[in-house]
Amino acid sequence: MLRNVVVGMSGGVDSAVSAHLLKERGFNVLGVFMRNWDEHDEAGRCSGEQDLKDAEWACQRLQIELRQVNYVKQYWTAVFSQFLEDYQLGLTPNPDILCNKHIKFDLFQRHALDTLQYDAVATGHYARNSRGDYLEQPLERVRLLIPKDTFKDQTFFLSGIAQAALQRTMFPLGGLLKDEVKQLARRIGLRRLAEKRESTGICFVGKRDFKSFISEYISAKPGNFVDVDSGEVVGSHEGIHQWTVGQRCRLSSYLQPYYVAHKEAASNTIYVAAGHEHPALHCKRIHIGAINWLCSESQQQLISQGSLRCRFRFQHTKPLVDCELRADEVLLQEPLRAITPGQYAVFYDDVACLGAARIFHGEPLQQQSAVAMKS
Repeated sequence: MLRNVVVGMSGGVDSAVSAHLLKERGFNVLGVFMRNWDEHDEAGRCSGEQDLKDAEWACQRLQIELRQVNYVKQYWTAVFSQFLEDYQLGLTPNPDILCNKHIKFDLFQRHALDTLQYDAVATGHYARNSRGDYLEQPLERVRLLIPKDTFKDQTFFLSGIAQAALQRTMFPLGGLLKDEVKQLARRIGLRRLAEKRESTGICFVGKRDFKSFISEYISAKPGNFVDVDSGEVVGSHEGIHQWTVGQRCRLSSYLQPYYVAHKEAASNTIYVAAGHEHPALHCKRIHIGAINWLCSESQQQLISQGSLRCRFRFQHTKPLVDCELRADEVLLQEPLRAITPGQYAVFYDDVACLGAARIFHGEPLQQQSAVAMKS
């Protein structure tokens, strides 16, 4: 049975309440604050210093020790550099999934288990672990379960972590709604965190316009917007890194608005489709990379049968869609708009996240131009 737990303290209400719940249940709790982004290099645009102060305040109120770890260099190498490289290649990455995979549930967890010699780590993610508080189940039986608060469900962002990491991870908020967490925070004297504005979006971008942010790291590289139907140039852009699939281009002098259908890094061309519901923006077949499995039973079923019926999403706020998963592709039951290369296909059954794979590209319902839509 787990006794000693390191809680990743972020300075927010979720991690603070997680630490309280564990301590209340008799665990020996140590708080650790992770510094992943050097906000001083960005003129204080990230809220790291304030988050640290809030984490210190919460730990004082909870009467638990707080320590710090610095992963700024590792974050830059494993997450941010990959983020920039992907954008230059015309892909749209997900830094939250990369951060969980490489930093929180790898470096941080190994520090907690190997260096600090604690039994497990806990975070304020809204998710559940089928193992609960014990280590008696074999590794292949541990599953990443959907939490009670399906609106706040964060299993999407945890889908890229190693399955073995779940064996030593606890999610104390899995059985609570967000409102219940805030109410509990107020009752135990953490009102300040309950009323703290939650951070949204990518931390290192902050409140800045994304195009302004990305231009600080990637130089402009002008190219053309090309109509997928006619093959004609309909405008110009300052770089494929500034645009993502499905985004409106706001080109003037055209009756219908144009949307990004496909990006070609080699020619620096963005192919666009006229109309929000253009067939070039929708697809049912998605080509994917290697699957990171969190459920060995589903993995074995795919291997033995060649396919797996499950559910799919590529954005954490979108409804789940039925699909047939194969070794290197996904066949959707119904077409979806703006399937985005570089993002992640995340798979579910009725109760758990099964795993994830990176999206290479989706096949549009109607390939309007063989030249424009080549992959």
